[in-house]
Amino acid sequence: MPGQPDVFTLLFVSGGVLLGAFAVKFLDRLRRREAESEAKSILSRAEVDIANMRKEAELANKEMMIVKKGELEDEMARVRDELRERERNLDKRQDTNDQRQEHLTKQEKAVEGTQRRLTEKLAETERRDEELAKLLDVQRQALHEVTGLSHDDAVSRLLSLLEEDLSKEMGGIIIKHQKQLEETCKEQGREMLLTALQRYSAAHTAESTTSTVGIPNDEMKGRIIGREGRNIRSFEKETGVDVIIDDTPGVVVVSGFDPVRREVARQSLNNLIADGRIHPSRIEEVVKETNEQVEDSIRRHGEEVTHEVDVPGLHERIIYLLGRLHFRTSYSQNVLRHSVEVAFLSGMMAEMMGLNGALARRCGLLHDIGKAADHDQEGGHPKIGADILKRHGECPEVVHAAFGHHDEIITEYPYTMIVATADACSASRPGARRETLERYIKRMEELESIASGFKGVSHAYAIQAGRELRVIVNSKETDDASAAKICRDIAKAFEEQLTYPGEIKVTLVRESRFSELAR
Repeated sequence: MPGQPDVFTLLFVSGGVLLGAFAVKFLDRLRRREAESEAKSILSRAEVDIANMRKEAELANKEMMIVKKGELEDEMARVRDELRERERNLDKRQDTNDQRQEHLTKQEKAVEGTQRRLTEKLAETERRDEELAKLLDVQRQALHEVTGLSHDDAVSRLLSLLEEDLSKEMGGIIIKHQKQLEETCKEQGREMLLTALQRYSAAHTAESTTSTVGIPNDEMKGRIIGREGRNIRSFEKETGVDVIIDDTPGVVVVSGFDPVRREVARQSLNNLIADGRIHPSRIEEVVKETNEQVEDSIRRHGEEVTHEVDVPGLHERIIYLLGRLHFRTSYSQNVLRHSVEVAFLSGMMAEMMGLNGALARRCGLLHDIGKAADHDQEGGHPKIGADILKRHGECPEVVHAAFGHHDEIITEYPYTMIVATADACSASRPGARRETLERYIKRMEELESIASGFKGVSHAYAIQAGRELRVIVNSKETDDASAAKICRDIAKAFEEQLTYPGEIKVTLVRESRFSELAR
């Protein structure tokens, strides 16, 4: 068996070769599976990345669309506001034109009626002249026949008799006509003033020399003050106002006598609080931006008022000063709205008197222009306003109305008196100038105390801001007849002892209710 080991060797080698081939094939299959699994994981990660990128792209597109949509909505809102403002201006102009047309129509009808009456009176006068001439001829002939006097002697004698009779009645007739003329003038003046006041009514904005700014929490007060007070010092230096920070929760007070500076400070502080970044450089930047915005607002207010009152051709400086009056108050009455009301009232009264309504409106609108510059110049606002208007080419009537509307000089033009009258009407209109709290309380106490002083009155209550008084009487001490007399006596006492705008209604309550008006 010498050849047997060779067979085993061959078998062993062939088996090893087969096992090796099988192992290689098995390892190759394992590598393929690993490669396939890795490829699948790479594909899955790629798909996840692609999905994430797609979502991010969609989110970015949505955000961009939202931003664009917001910008478009803001632009549309701005355009709508401009269109509404133009529409309001057009409506105001249309109303003004309608009023002018109506006034012209009334004047034309009045002129036609006057012409017709004059024609009738002329015809009647001619007819009476003819009758008088005939009567004189008859009387002349009768006188000649009865007296035998010549024409000249009869005329002289008749004139002497007439002169004696007329001299006795002349004084009485003159006094009578003077009284009638005064009553007619007063009545027409009252009618003109009441008509002008009824045709125009305006709301008034009341402000003061301080402005309050709300803050989200008390921590913001420390941020406004800053380290060692550097923020508040920087703010006061940039704005020129005083910032008052006390223990009052949620409020910071901005104080200053210049209303424009105070408005700039108020808006700047609101912007700084909303922004949250409060430091000297940011304060300087915000105050500068706010100042530019307020300047634009001032010019816009001036231009709007000129369009509202229909006063064209004003100098740019005058328009700017008119805009400054929007931030100025006088006895709690907004000066710009007061000037607009004086302009309309002056125009209406001038048209009723047959004068130039446009010139009167111009005088009324500019009569208080000096109040926009009296913080910067010395002197009263009438003289300051007259100097400003004269320097910028306004006509003498406008300059004189600004200088003399407080009766400081001799009146040379009728428009000055018209403006002074409209100024007094605007200032005295009920509700135009706000009463102080002390005066209001004192007035209520006076009403109640006067009513309580009458016998039989048990309680008196002032209601409706002093426009009405409720009185309760003791039913055992008074009857219906005496209660009515007490109500009348209280109303008379108010008329004699108090000064008040409008009327006070006195309502007395017993078993019956009686009412009287104190005018």
